[in-house]
Amino acid sequence: MAGLVDSHCHLDYLARTGDLGAVLARARGAGLRGMLTIGTKLREFDIVRGIAEANDDVVCSVGIHPHEAGTEETDMQRLVALAAHPKVVGIGETGLDYFYDKSPRAAQQANFRTHLAAARATGLPVIVHTRDADADTAALLDEAVEQGPLTGVLHCFTSSLELARHALRLGFYISISGIVTFKNADELRATVREIPLDRLLVETDAPFLAPIPMRGKTCEPAFVVHTAAHVARLKDVTSDALTEATSRNFRALFPRARFPGDA
Repeated sequence: MAGLVDSHCHLDYLARTGDLGAVLARARGAGLRGMLTIGTKLREFDIVRGIAEANDDVVCSVGIHPHEAGTEETDMQRLVALAAHPKVVGIGETGLDYFYDKSPRAAQQANFRTHLAAARATGLPVIVHTRDADADTAALLDEAVEQGPLTGVLHCFTSSLELARHALRLGFYISISGIVTFKNADELRATVREIPLDRLLVETDAPFLAPIPMRGKTCEPAFVVHTAAHVARLKDVTSDALTEATSRNFRALFPRARFPGDA
């Protein structure tokens, strides 16, 4: 169980811009026990899956990001079929992004509903992206939970404390990125203090959002140690305790994930 897990990164993006082997080596050198690389486009899922297949300490998800909801056809049966691969541990990322609005909101909502249905059908957790869409995110999660059991995580959380509490009541987890280290993130830090330790995950969202003190660099999974250290201080626990808790939480949420050394 020792070692942090980067619960959300985009290794396919990093593979395009640099030496993925070196990125993975630095992650292992930083003590990471595993990484979850995220699917954002079905047309590029083979690349995401291939990275997971090639590395024992990498697992993946399959999904269509809300930015892509207007250009990729959402097909629940295809999601379910792709999710049958043993390296696939989650559905998404999916959700709603009303900040950038890169896809029509109706298309985003339909995409989100389809992913929620696929998560319920497969029994896999759903990985949720939400930005400036708290009310609709809560409503669609409620709608989905009413239809049957569902687990999941709100990733790279920056939304309101109210949405965090709502997600926790539904049994969801909350994942914290390097944003929590930013100077203007006081509201997020207050929210993190309220989230129970047994419902927290940490992530990089690499190659985005490098935490302090790595700001200005391309983010990579090794940087999750800085985010974790900051969260540990906010929770008034040791770094080892934070590592143990978030690793345990990851295994609870993503039971299909297996990393070297797991029982």
